[in-house]
Amino acid sequence: MSVAITRVFDLLKYNLETSPKDEFINGKIKGSWINYSTVSFCETVDSLSKGLINAGVVKGGRVAVMSHNRPEWNIADFAANQIGAYQIPLYPTLAEHDIKFILKDAEISMVFVADEALYKRIKPCVDEVNPSIKIFSFDKIEGAEHFNTLVEFGKNNTAINLDDYRKDVTPEDILTIIYTSGTTGTPKGVMLTHDNLVSNFVNSAVVMPKGVNKSLSFLPLSHIFERMIIYLYLFNNTSIYYAESMDTIVADIQHVKPNAFSTVPRLLEKVYDKIMEKGKDLTGIKRGIFFWSLALAEKFTTEAGWWYNFKLGIARKLVFKKWQEALGGEIVVIVSGGAALNPRLARIFWAAGMPVFEGYGLTETSPVITVNHFGGTKFGTVGEVIKGVEIKLGEDGEVLARGHNIMKGYYNKPEQTNEAIDKDGWFHTGDIGEIIDGRFLKITDRKKEIFKTAGGKYVAPQMLENKYKESPLIEQIMVLGENQKFPAALIVPTFAALQTWCSKKGIAYTSNEEMIKHPQVIEKYERIIAQLGGEFGKWEQVKRFALLAKEFSIDGGELTPKLSLKRKVILEKNADAIEKIYKDAENYKG
Repeated sequence: MSVAITRVFDLLKYNLETSPKDEFINGKIKGSWINYSTVSFCETVDSLSKGLINAGVVKGGRVAVMSHNRPEWNIADFAANQIGAYQIPLYPTLAEHDIKFILKDAEISMVFVADEALYKRIKPCVDEVNPSIKIFSFDKIEGAEHFNTLVEFGKNNTAINLDDYRKDVTPEDILTIIYTSGTTGTPKGVMLTHDNLVSNFVNSAVVMPKGVNKSLSFLPLSHIFERMIIYLYLFNNTSIYYAESMDTIVADIQHVKPNAFSTVPRLLEKVYDKIMEKGKDLTGIKRGIFFWSLALAEKFTTEAGWWYNFKLGIARKLVFKKWQEALGGEIVVIVSGGAALNPRLARIFWAAGMPVFEGYGLTETSPVITVNHFGGTKFGTVGEVIKGVEIKLGEDGEVLARGHNIMKGYYNKPEQTNEAIDKDGWFHTGDIGEIIDGRFLKITDRKKEIFKTAGGKYVAPQMLENKYKESPLIEQIMVLGENQKFPAALIVPTFAALQTWCSKKGIAYTSNEEMIKHPQVIEKYERIIAQLGGEFGKWEQVKRFALLAKEFSIDGGELTPKLSLKRKVILEKNADAIEKIYKDAENYKG
């Protein structure tokens, strides 16, 4: 390696020297692809850094970015961090009170916003918190200053020597403050250093085999998972393409034909559900081959013998090749994080020739603690510990982690920092786990989410939820039952699949609100819950449920930006439905 990478911005010089490209970081904006070469990207970053310096941003200054994924997000990130300023990402979906809190708590002096809609959201917050905060936009917006004004200043400025600023930034300096949405309480600012991120992407590079030259990105850069993956792509000399939105992913995948992308399990579940819908519509020998291939895929193992692999080769040619084409046809690896991946789904994607590597970590751990990779994969686990990190289980099974990836602390919250990181440097994750085969970590639930029924039995809701979501008719589910006689659930049906099911059963589909009350629909969900819950203990199984007509969403406040359930909010919003579940079952003997 010709360039020593000790700070995140060293990635730019590294890419310039090792593999400059015509299409380095690229984004689809308003239907058109914008391409930055390595040279033009780095020049724009340097110009913006000079513009920031001229605007009064100093080492330790606070620069926020509120934008969907696009190259300018990265330009603003690198421009700030190579002069020692802290970059603070703001989720585009943040509630107004959270925006105000972060602007004030992080003492932000400048904000970059993507477009007019986000400008209109943040401008009143800035006016209320601190009108002196400067706002620059990536799109040209009336009333807002365009970020190009900063770039243009820097282009012709020879008086500022950026090397002087870069030299002043050490690996231990703070790179970013990321505010965790959490499922309860006030956001906490997680302070991550250059070394936290550099050591994390260098040691997570085991997931990237040779041949990963192009990547597609669509998970939010505001979250540490995707941001670290982007740094990892740059470390791997991989070109990056940002999808325009979740709605355009299919078209964007076909355009880019990526070798890699990172995802959350829900997206893979949706891809699988769509494929299954097509499979069920097949007839005759084609239908038989489809379901034979699927049954074969469910038995996939990385240690399979020649006879299995021979049959798998036939299945790949006849069936799975089409699955690969649906994802561009050139996938080498998929990285999954943010929630538990169903082992059955992982086996099926592997069998289809598209290996999915599940990893685990938190914002506070930069984020990767463990990850599966070629030569070190076990389905149903989140993989092996990465180099430089160690884990152990507490007395109650809580996963504790220690190493180069642990945050510097929570900003302005020393007490909460001391609660999270003990005197021996162990970070308490809040997750319950077990070690399989002495080397693979399996997460069983969130410590705070495990509840006790009235009968004194403990229930881990995530394990149940992941099992129930195997049904293509269940879009979202939350298992509950704290201090109740039995576990119950709130279920959001997959309404498109439900509509198809109703059509096949000759049931006239009126509206979502009406269909969740239909006796045959309720009976169908009763069968699904009974069937999928059979492998759990009697005390764990969901006995009653309520069907909901509206999806949980980030905008609705029921989901965090990484799509985790905000259980407290969901309980409050559906208090009447929950009360009815247990009132109707007062005579239940359990």
